[in-house]
Amino acid sequence: LCNCSAVGSVSAAECNATTGQCPCLEGYTGLRCESCAEGFYLEQRSQRCHPCGCSPTGSSSTHCDDSGQCQCKVGVMGLKCDRCHDGYYQFNETTCEPCQCNNHSNTCNSLTGICQDCQENTKGNHCELCKEGFYRSAHPAHACHRCPCSTVASTGTCRIQLGETAPTCDKCKTGYTGPNCNRCDNGYYNSDSICIRCECNGNVDPAQSPSVCKPDSGECIGCLYHTAGFHCEECEDGYVQDPEGTNCTRIETTPGPETREFTTSAPNASKATSFSTAVINSTLTPTTIQTIFPMSSSDNSTSAFADVSWTQFNIIILTVIIIVVVLLMGFVGAVYMYREYQNRKLNAPFWTIELKEDNISFSSYHDSIPNADVSGLLEDDGNEVAPNGQLTLTTPMHNYKA
Repeated sequence: LCNCSAVGSVSAAECNATTGQCPCLEGYTGLRCESCAEGFYLEQRSQRCHPCGCSPTGSSSTHCDDSGQCQCKVGVMGLKCDRCHDGYYQFNETTCEPCQCNNHSNTCNSLTGICQDCQENTKGNHCELCKEGFYRSAHPAHACHRCPCSTVASTGTCRIQLGETAPTCDKCKTGYTGPNCNRCDNGYYNSDSICIRCECNGNVDPAQSPSVCKPDSGECIGCLYHTAGFHCEECEDGYVQDPEGTNCTRIETTPGPETREFTTSAPNASKATSFSTAVINSTLTPTTIQTIFPMSSSDNSTSAFADVSWTQFNIIILTVIIIVVVLLMGFVGAVYMYREYQNRKLNAPFWTIELKEDNISFSSYHDSIPNADVSGLLEDDGNEVAPNGQLTLTTPMHNYKA
């Protein structure tokens, strides 16, 4: 009898008359077609042979085990060895190559090899670049460090040149300068770590004063056009601002109806200089006098009054008047209080009573004071005041003479 497998053979009753080999279906082998051929495995539920289907690229053999798991190459995974393992990617459809991520990632796209989830502030297809705001340092190699560039003063990005040890910021924002954009540029000053433009009202020439103002305080440097002040907002001495408030013009003196010649001589001068000017009257201020008659610095001891303005002089005079009035009021108040004190002292009742054998001696403090008024001291109707200043005390039973 042939005794061929009913599952694996073409016919269970037909076989070779000499060898007894049964004709097998695809995937079966054996004398009676009872085993799975190479590249096939027996599926347990159906008890039939199924093809392994191993990928010729990722598997090392066409054989598979009873579960259908193929034998995969290094870096290949999957039931049919058709996928690259984590950390590997397909290269020319021949094998899986390790991901090239410079040790900054463990995964990459299984088809393209592009690295995924780059770590340590890196980016790029192979994690070979640093993220924005970081730079690659040579110590240690392939490490990205944060740029020392503030996003307030710069773009926040930097780069390190070949042979240098410190990075340089790519681009500073307006008003900042320096390798790390941590200094204020010309025309700006530092205010709480922020560079602010100098405010000099257009009265400073950057060509003559490149910094325009002091970098630490903002005070303007080199005020022009006869201006002065912290922001060049005032006029120099001897100059006033025009009605438009744009220019400083020299103070002009108005000549009076009468003029005469004044001759002044500067110290150590060889000859005197004559000035024809207006008669100085009481309405001219010291500043005007100083303008008309410029004085040498050696005469400061004799012309100190010219440094005091007319407004300051008026303030001094007003202060003196107020002080005098206050002193006078204090004196009048003191006199009034003193007189009140004397009046209270004169009218104060003070009595002295002396008891003797048959009478009472009674005297008052007013007796010793000339012209003292004692009429209001005793208001009892039963008492009488004698012409000599003695007091008679009258009672229903006894009369006492004081």
